[in-house]
Amino acid sequence: MTFAPEQQPAAPPFILYLDGEEYAEEMRSLALWVGDLLLPVYGREVTSQQPWCPRWWEHLEAVARLHGLWLAWQELTDPAAGPSGPAVWHRDHLGPVLMELRSPTGPFAGCKQGGHRAKPAPVVEAYDG
Repeated sequence: MTFAPEQQPAAPPFILYLDGEEYAEEMRSLALWVGDLLLPVYGREVTSQQPWCPRWWEHLEAVARLHGLWLAWQELTDPAAGPSGPAVWHRDHLGPVLMELRSPTGPFAGCKQGGHRAKPAPVVEAYDG
């Protein structure tokens, strides 16, 4: 189906642009997708070389990457994406996101199976122009 530009359905907003109840609702939906589809199908064994945090939602980088992955999944698994949509999702989205998230230096570095470890953000000084 083709839409005129003014009839295009609005793209869902990126989760980092949301706050309050909008953020909470998007997180609930994302958590369902991660827990019901992503991890059961693609979740591999947790090791020190492939960490995963059981409280992934407490890592803002993970939330951002997983949300982007979920948005791409919604788009590329839609029949309108064509028969190669899922293959494109696997190649261009799933692999790179999981490599970054599960890297030993990624956002879950230091988290162990069954345990979360908060990491301090880098110190940022204010720009004084």
